[in-house]
Amino acid sequence: MFDGFARMSSYLTNLTVLACAICFTCVALRAQRSAPARFFRQPTVVTAVVVYMVFVGIAYNLLLRGLWSPAAFRLLLNESLHSVLPMLAALYWVLFVPRFHLKLRHCLLWLVYPLAYLGVTFWRASLSDFYPYPFINVEMLGLRHVVLNSALLFGGFLMLMAVFVGINSRRRR
Repeated sequence: MFDGFARMSSYLTNLTVLACAICFTCVALRAQRSAPARFFRQPTVVTAVVVYMVFVGIAYNLLLRGLWSPAAFRLLLNESLHSVLPMLAALYWVLFVPRFHLKLRHCLLWLVYPLAYLGVTFWRASLSDFYPYPFINVEMLGLRHVVLNSALLFGGFLMLMAVFVGINSRRRR
């Protein structure tokens, strides 16, 4: 059971969908005044979660879509998590998240999640030899290639983040 949980929590999609569910639940429960609810309702936090979700959608559709062909329920679930949810999150952000003042500190904090994910993933893989994605499989590709892939993915994330920052700066108040 623990191994199954460990494997499922190794995928960026699953962790990001969980973060998205928590964030949007807090947004939906406006009356809730707890510290976590207030945290997740901040426009900067909602934006970070949306950027993560959109990144998951783009990365899956560009890098992983052709690696397997799910059928029936798995196909519906797969499309929901990798296409529908990222589009809905981005649509929500465009329509309902107000323009906000963005500081460099916010952008740097947004980078904690993807960097922590990579660090934990490589640490877990060193213990279990399980790599959730083929493009970060050190045993198969070698360290140099995986570092390059990771840097390219991180660069893609930075570009996506810059797109959201740019859109935010051009919005009307």
